[in-house]
Amino acid sequence: MANDGVLLLSHCGFSFLEDLVAALNARGLRSFVLSSSPLSEHREQRIDVLSRLVDRLIVTGSTELTADDVDSALNTLRENGLNVVSCISVWEGYRELMARANSRLGVPDLTVAQVNVLRDKLRLRNRLADAGLSQARAVEVTRENFESLKSDGRRYFVKPVCGIASYGAFSLRADSAWSTLERIASEAQDDEIYRSAFGSGLTFMAEDYVAGREYSLELIVVSGRIHCMAIHEKCVVTETGGTVLEDCCTSPPVSIDAYSCATGIEWIARVFGELGLRWGCFHVEARHDGVRWDLIEINPRVGGCLISPSVKALNGLSSVLELWLDLLIVSATTDLAALNEFERGIADLAYRTDGSPATGYATFFRAYFARPGKIEFVGLRNIEPAPIVSQVFLKAGDEITQSSREVFLGQLMWCFRRDRRENDIPNLMRLSAEAIEVRYADATHPGALNSNEAVEGAV
Repeated sequence: MANDGVLLLSHCGFSFLEDLVAALNARGLRSFVLSSSPLSEHREQRIDVLSRLVDRLIVTGSTELTADDVDSALNTLRENGLNVVSCISVWEGYRELMARANSRLGVPDLTVAQVNVLRDKLRLRNRLADAGLSQARAVEVTRENFESLKSDGRRYFVKPVCGIASYGAFSLRADSAWSTLERIASEAQDDEIYRSAFGSGLTFMAEDYVAGREYSLELIVVSGRIHCMAIHEKCVVTETGGTVLEDCCTSPPVSIDAYSCATGIEWIARVFGELGLRWGCFHVEARHDGVRWDLIEINPRVGGCLISPSVKALNGLSSVLELWLDLLIVSATTDLAALNEFERGIADLAYRTDGSPATGYATFFRAYFARPGKIEFVGLRNIEPAPIVSQVFLKAGDEITQSSREVFLGQLMWCFRRDRRENDIPNLMRLSAEAIEVRYADATHPGALNSNEAVEGAV
């Protein structure tokens, strides 16, 4: 037991490592980290931090991990007398590597083939449409069909076939240009952080636009049984020319009732049954148009931004990240009694069959992203009520370049009694919009961030 630990696959030295290591320490397990190389500007500093944080650190020379890297790390750890219980990664570009490692370790997880099905959004969309589980269909976008798609009278949404977050996603309009896709593809190829998430090459799809208000469902799946740990409503969604951004989220949702939540969970169960998804953690993005649910995408990982800590604030016990880690640890033991006890525990925290949440708490969070330019000042204003989580990631002097992905500036979260949502949420939407002050050196966008200057990333 003293040599038992979990292999953490880290992208460029990050990927929620501090949270994962803390969770492993609390469970008496060691942290074995395999990381791709941090970017050159902070490589030495980040490696120094990690070497003091984790029990065993292996850093490759490339900014992208490979299957050979994972196999080599597993072999090295075993040769050193260390027992890898399971493998986890929150970086979606490494989800296939995680599945491959867990297959080798004998840990229940998605198969590599299932990960690839979920990441191929074009084939997934049409498969669900064929099964009657989606009203939308999709086609690959090519130079030859681009103009005809713009003029055929249907409303389309364009995004990478294999992508991450909302990178390169936008509504197709009459003034959309093929050069936009070429620019996004070029940016993706040059992006050291994100390019590993796009597979062998960036191609695009156009799918029928899915109307309705957007939500995310946070799921833990145990041997085919789905437990919905939270449903977050995306309060404001902004579609730009190169990505889709959400200003803020709240949970439980305010725009749909318990019946609609129950039908959403039941619909997800049918989707997962069609795809044979029986184990894991999922962040499912979907829209509800007042009558039916339809899919945006299925992410086989924990949600980003403050999704995971929001779930912990709601249930008072465990974040999604901790629940996923516990699932991997307990299922690796083949101890059926322990697995049943774990499942009973998460069932107590999950949504009921009637669509009602398990606790009387609610959360609201806003994430902020920077626009292109050089930051002159950034800081958190004093506001009441104070957030329970407040993080600012950029600093004066940082220069932001134009990109088709979000540049994370900071994030704030509040927790309050669910019966106070009617008053608290409108107040928090107003207060949070100006909670982080930022000034840019060009002086054309001075003062506090607002909904046009700071927007939330993919959650």
